[in-house]
Amino acid sequence: MPRRNAETDDDDDDKPVPLYRQYETQGTVRQISFYLSDEIGAAIHYTDLLYTLRTANSTDIVYLHLNTPGGNFDAGLQIINNITASQAHVVTILEARAYSMGALIFLAGDELVVHDTCQLMFHNYSSALIGKGNEQQAQVAASGKWFEKVMRHVCRPFLTDEELDRILKGEDIWLDSDNIRRRLNNIQKGAPAVTARKPGKKSGAAESNG
Repeated sequence: MPRRNAETDDDDDDKPVPLYRQYETQGTVRQISFYLSDEIGAAIHYTDLLYTLRTANSTDIVYLHLNTPGGNFDAGLQIINNITASQAHVVTILEARAYSMGALIFLAGDELVVHDTCQLMFHNYSSALIGKGNEQQAQVAASGKWFEKVMRHVCRPFLTDEELDRILKGEDIWLDSDNIRRRLNNIQKGAPAVTARKPGKKSGAAESNG
Protein backbone atom coordinates (compact mmCIF):
# COMPACT_ATOMS: atom_id res chain seq x y z
CA MET A 1 0.00 0.00 0.00
CA PRO A 2 1.49 3.43 -0.91
CA ARG A 3 2.39 5.69 1.94
CA ARG A 4 0.35 8.88 2.41
CA ASN A 5 2.17 12.15 2.08
CA ALA A 6 1.38 14.30 5.08
CA GLU A 7 2.06 17.58 3.29
CA THR A 8 -0.22 16.66 0.37
CA ASP A 9 -3.00 15.61 2.73
CA ASP A 10 -2.79 18.95 4.51
CA ASP A 11 -3.10 20.84 1.21
CA ASP A 12 -6.23 18.83 0.27
CA ASP A 13 -7.83 19.63 3.61
CA ASP A 14 -7.30 23.34 3.03
CA LYS A 15 -9.21 23.39 -0.28
CA PRO A 16 -12.69 24.95 0.11
CA VAL A 17 -15.62 22.58 -0.29
CA PRO A 18 -18.12 23.93 -2.88
CA LEU A 19 -21.60 24.70 -1.63
CA TYR A 20 -23.16 23.15 -4.71
CA ARG A 21 -22.43 20.55 -7.33
CA GLN A 22 -22.96 21.13 -11.02
CA TYR A 23 -23.97 18.37 -13.42
CA GLU A 24 -24.83 18.72 -17.07
CA THR A 25 -26.80 16.39 -19.31
CA GLN A 26 -26.96 16.98 -23.03
CA GLY A 27 -30.09 15.82 -24.79
CA THR A 28 -31.42 16.09 -28.30
CA VAL A 29 -34.02 18.76 -29.02
CA ARG A 30 -35.99 17.96 -32.14
CA GLN A 31 -37.20 20.94 -34.17
CA ILE A 32 -39.74 20.40 -36.95
CA SER A 33 -41.01 23.11 -39.30
CA PHE A 34 -44.19 23.12 -41.35
CA TYR A 35 -45.17 25.79 -43.87
CA LEU A 36 -48.86 26.54 -44.45
CA SER A 37 -48.39 28.68 -47.54
CA ASP A 38 -51.64 28.24 -49.44
CA GLU A 39 -55.35 27.87 -48.90
CA ILE A 40 -56.17 25.33 -46.20
CA GLY A 41 -57.56 22.26 -47.93
CA ALA A 42 -59.09 18.99 -46.78
CA ALA A 43 -57.75 17.40 -43.60
CA ILE A 44 -56.28 14.45 -45.50
CA HIS A 45 -53.50 16.73 -46.76
CA TYR A 46 -52.28 17.44 -43.21
CA THR A 47 -51.83 13.94 -41.81
CA ASP A 48 -48.04 14.36 -41.51
CA LEU A 49 -48.52 17.55 -39.48
CA LEU A 50 -51.26 16.03 -37.34
CA TYR A 51 -49.24 12.87 -36.67
CA THR A 52 -46.18 14.91 -35.74
CA LEU A 53 -48.18 16.99 -33.26
CA ARG A 54 -49.77 13.91 -31.71
CA THR A 55 -46.52 11.93 -31.31
CA ALA A 56 -44.15 14.77 -30.36
CA ASN A 57 -42.36 14.77 -27.02
CA SER A 58 -42.26 17.56 -24.47
CA THR A 59 -38.70 18.41 -25.58
CA ASP A 60 -39.75 18.87 -29.23
CA ILE A 61 -40.42 22.24 -30.86
CA VAL A 62 -42.85 22.43 -33.79
CA TYR A 63 -42.82 25.58 -35.92
CA LEU A 64 -45.87 26.47 -38.03
CA HIS A 65 -45.03 29.15 -40.59
CA LEU A 66 -48.26 30.82 -41.75
CA ASN A 67 -49.01 32.64 -44.98
CA THR A 68 -52.54 31.59 -45.84
CA PRO A 69 -55.88 33.12 -46.89
CA GLY A 70 -57.70 30.55 -44.76
CA GLY A 71 -59.87 27.77 -46.06
CA ASN A 72 -61.40 24.53 -44.83
CA PHE A 73 -62.93 24.99 -41.37
CA ASP A 74 -62.90 21.28 -40.46
CA ALA A 75 -59.23 20.83 -41.34
CA GLY A 76 -58.23 24.02 -39.55
CA LEU A 77 -60.10 23.01 -36.43
CA GLN A 78 -58.44 19.59 -36.45
CA ILE A 79 -55.03 21.28 -36.64
CA ILE A 80 -55.97 23.54 -33.71
CA ASN A 81 -57.17 20.60 -31.61
CA ASN A 82 -53.93 18.72 -32.29
CA ILE A 83 -51.86 21.77 -31.36
CA THR A 84 -53.76 21.94 -28.06
CA ALA A 85 -53.25 18.22 -27.40
CA SER A 86 -49.57 18.14 -28.41
CA GLN A 87 -46.86 17.73 -25.79
CA ALA A 88 -44.50 19.74 -27.99
CA HIS A 89 -43.94 23.46 -27.71
CA VAL A 90 -45.76 24.79 -30.78
CA VAL A 91 -44.60 28.11 -32.22
CA THR A 92 -46.91 29.77 -34.75
CA ILE A 93 -45.13 32.31 -36.94
CA LEU A 94 -47.05 34.94 -38.90
CA GLU A 95 -44.89 35.52 -41.98
CA ALA A 96 -47.25 37.54 -44.19
CA ARG A 97 -50.99 37.02 -43.80
CA ALA A 98 -53.28 34.67 -41.92
CA TYR A 99 -56.92 35.22 -42.73
CA SER A 100 -60.05 33.46 -41.50
CA MET A 101 -59.12 29.95 -40.30
CA GLY A 102 -55.44 30.84 -40.69
CA ALA A 103 -55.86 33.54 -38.04
CA LEU A 104 -57.36 31.01 -35.62
CA ILE A 105 -54.47 28.59 -36.17
CA PHE A 106 -52.06 31.42 -35.41
CA LEU A 107 -53.77 32.13 -32.08
CA ALA A 108 -53.65 28.44 -31.11
CA GLY A 109 -49.86 28.35 -30.73
CA ASP A 110 -48.03 28.13 -27.41
CA GLU A 111 -45.77 30.92 -28.63
CA LEU A 112 -46.79 33.52 -31.23
CA VAL A 113 -44.22 35.24 -33.45
CA VAL A 114 -45.10 38.19 -35.69
CA HIS A 115 -42.97 39.67 -38.45
CA ASP A 116 -43.02 43.41 -39.10
CA THR A 117 -45.37 43.65 -42.09
CA CYS A 118 -48.15 41.13 -41.55
CA GLN A 119 -51.94 40.94 -41.30
CA LEU A 120 -54.59 38.96 -39.50
CA MET A 121 -58.21 38.96 -40.60
CA PHE A 122 -61.22 37.54 -38.75
CA HIS A 123 -64.68 37.12 -40.28
CA ASN A 124 -67.79 34.98 -40.22
CA TYR A 125 -67.78 31.62 -41.96
CA SER A 126 -69.02 30.88 -45.49
CA SER A 127 -70.79 27.71 -46.58
CA ALA A 128 -72.98 26.17 -49.25
CA LEU A 129 -76.15 24.25 -48.36
CA ILE A 130 -77.96 21.37 -50.01
CA GLY A 131 -81.05 19.43 -49.04
CA LYS A 132 -84.63 20.25 -48.15
CA GLY A 133 -85.52 23.59 -46.61
CA ASN A 134 -85.94 22.23 -43.09
CA GLU A 135 -82.61 20.44 -43.36
CA GLN A 136 -80.88 23.63 -44.48
CA GLN A 137 -82.41 25.56 -41.60
CA ALA A 138 -81.22 22.94 -39.12
CA GLN A 139 -77.75 22.99 -40.65
CA VAL A 140 -77.53 26.78 -40.48
CA ALA A 141 -78.52 26.78 -36.80
CA ALA A 142 -76.09 24.01 -35.86
CA SER A 143 -73.19 25.46 -37.87
CA GLY A 144 -73.75 28.93 -36.44
CA LYS A 145 -73.62 27.65 -32.85
CA TRP A 146 -70.56 25.53 -33.61
CA PHE A 147 -68.70 28.41 -35.25
CA GLU A 148 -69.50 30.81 -32.41
CA LYS A 149 -68.27 28.30 -29.82
CA VAL A 150 -65.00 27.79 -31.70
CA MET A 151 -64.45 31.54 -32.12
CA ARG A 152 -65.03 32.32 -28.45
CA HIS A 153 -62.85 29.39 -27.36
CA VAL A 154 -59.88 30.15 -29.65
CA CYS A 155 -59.95 33.93 -30.05
CA ARG A 156 -60.45 35.14 -26.49
CA PRO A 157 -58.79 37.06 -24.90
CA PHE A 158 -57.04 38.25 -28.09
CA LEU A 159 -60.42 39.46 -29.40
CA THR A 160 -62.97 41.00 -27.08
CA ASP A 161 -66.53 39.73 -26.71
CA GLU A 162 -67.74 42.91 -28.38
CA GLU A 163 -65.47 42.26 -31.37
CA LEU A 164 -66.62 38.65 -31.58
CA ASP A 165 -70.24 39.81 -31.58
CA ARG A 166 -69.45 42.14 -34.47
CA ILE A 167 -67.80 39.31 -36.40
CA LEU A 168 -70.81 37.05 -35.86
CA LYS A 169 -73.00 39.84 -37.25
CA GLY A 170 -70.93 39.95 -40.44
CA GLU A 171 -68.15 42.46 -39.79
CA ASP A 172 -64.53 41.77 -40.83
CA ILE A 173 -61.76 42.74 -38.41
CA TRP A 174 -58.29 43.46 -39.79
CA LEU A 175 -55.15 43.77 -37.68
CA ASP A 176 -51.62 44.66 -38.73
CA SER A 177 -48.36 43.73 -37.00
CA ASP A 178 -48.42 46.73 -34.65
CA ASN A 179 -52.00 45.97 -33.55
CA ILE A 180 -51.20 42.29 -33.07
CA ARG A 181 -48.07 42.90 -31.02
CA ARG A 182 -49.83 45.48 -28.85
CA ARG A 183 -52.57 43.01 -28.00
CA LEU A 184 -50.13 40.17 -27.30
CA ASN A 185 -48.03 42.41 -25.04
CA ASN A 186 -51.12 43.50 -23.11
CA ILE A 187 -52.21 39.89 -22.60
CA GLN A 188 -48.71 38.90 -21.47
CA LYS A 189 -48.86 41.64 -18.83
CA GLY A 190 -52.24 40.36 -17.63
CA ALA A 191 -54.09 43.36 -19.05
CA PRO A 192 -57.04 43.34 -21.48
CA ALA A 193 -55.93 42.96 -25.09
CA VAL A 194 -57.69 46.18 -26.05
CA THR A 195 -57.78 49.31 -23.88
CA ALA A 196 -61.34 50.35 -23.15
CA ARG A 197 -62.43 53.51 -24.94
CA LYS A 198 -63.03 56.61 -22.85
CA PRO A 199 -66.71 57.61 -22.54
CA GLY A 200 -67.81 59.96 -25.25
CA LYS A 201 -64.81 59.26 -27.45
CA LYS A 202 -65.62 58.45 -31.03
CA SER A 203 -64.59 54.99 -32.17
CA GLY A 204 -62.33 54.92 -35.21
CA ALA A 205 -61.21 52.01 -37.33
CA ALA A 206 -57.72 52.06 -35.85
CA GLU A 207 -59.02 51.99 -32.26
CA SER A 208 -61.50 49.22 -32.91
CA ASN A 209 -58.67 47.18 -34.38
CA GLY A 210 -56.62 47.26 -31.23
